[in-house]
Amino acid sequence: MHRSTRIFAIATLAVLAACGKPQGDGKPADGTAVRTATAFTGPASPVITANGLIASNDEMRLSFKTGGILQRIVVREGQTVRKGQLLAQLDLTEIAAQHAQAKEIAAKAERDLERGERLRADEVISLEQLQNLRTQAGVARAARDAAAFNLGLSSIVAPTDGTVLRKLAEERELIPPGQAVIVLGGSARGQIARAGLADREIVQIAPGDPVALRIDAYPDHDFTGRISEIAGAADPRSGLFPIEIKLDASPSSPLSSGMVAKISIVPKAATRGTLTYVPIAALVEGDRDRGAVFVVDGAKARKRGVKVAFVSEVGVAIASGIATGERVVTDGALYLVDGERIRVLGAADPK
Repeated sequence: MHRSTRIFAIATLAVLAACGKPQGDGKPADGTAVRTATAFTGPASPVITANGLIASNDEMRLSFKTGGILQRIVVREGQTVRKGQLLAQLDLTEIAAQHAQAKEIAAKAERDLERGERLRADEVISLEQLQNLRTQAGVARAARDAAAFNLGLSSIVAPTDGTVLRKLAEERELIPPGQAVIVLGGSARGQIARAGLADREIVQIAPGDPVALRIDAYPDHDFTGRISEIAGAADPRSGLFPIEIKLDASPSSPLSSGMVAKISIVPKAATRGTLTYVPIAALVEGDRDRGAVFVVDGAKARKRGVKVAFVSEVGVAIASGIATGERVVTDGALYLVDGERIRVLGAADPK
């Protein structure tokens, strides 16, 4: 019995040892399973991304020229208005009285001047006295015109078709001269997006560069535009350079001022040349601008050093070391060694 038990134990150990012994180099006979992607061509400089705010291209802060009591605001925020429509008005009691006073003073000065002209013709008064009457009449007319001008600007009317974006005051408030009461967004010149870029980014762009915009309110809609203005100095508060982007018309998706847009700018400099791109998963090691990828060579993976230009949302831009169209290993690349046999399961998304 003891001898039979020993023979069975030895046989069992031999079988287990045979099952655990690797074949050859320890890899499956048909190679390591990997996925691959094809190196593709992309712009020679990275896409610039930023966040911006949608605004009207004609955003006006409307105010009264003179101060006074705000009698009424006849519009609400978000309301669409037409050119010439009344928006707000001051209490005209004091301003109308000043205008009436100026009119009476001007009328008296005109009568005095007419009488002086007759008296001068009869040589009753001197030429100097007549000239003084003419001066007084001119001053009175100017004061009358100024009072009429102020009376006319005691009401705010829409200078163009647009939308009331904000009301900055309420009825019966005392409004000083020049204080904004209503912010109106004109519709004639469309909409823009405002953003700020760092100094290293502002030097890469130029007016007319194309821009793609994504807005959370319309996740399934792609908006486009072009850079229309670039500031010549940085904003002292943020240190960023303000830019404006003129949006292409999109009547099917109306935008409201204040919506946040994710902006992607392709600089014109990027279109002057191209680089080869690989998925970021293909890069197995890196040291500053140096890295390595595994290139498919028949049934084997060859490790190759590359020079990295930059990393973008679409992949890694390669300055040298690989050509467009070559296949690189993505999934499984971290477990390979140079010259290892591979088995391609399927192509990965190159981006």
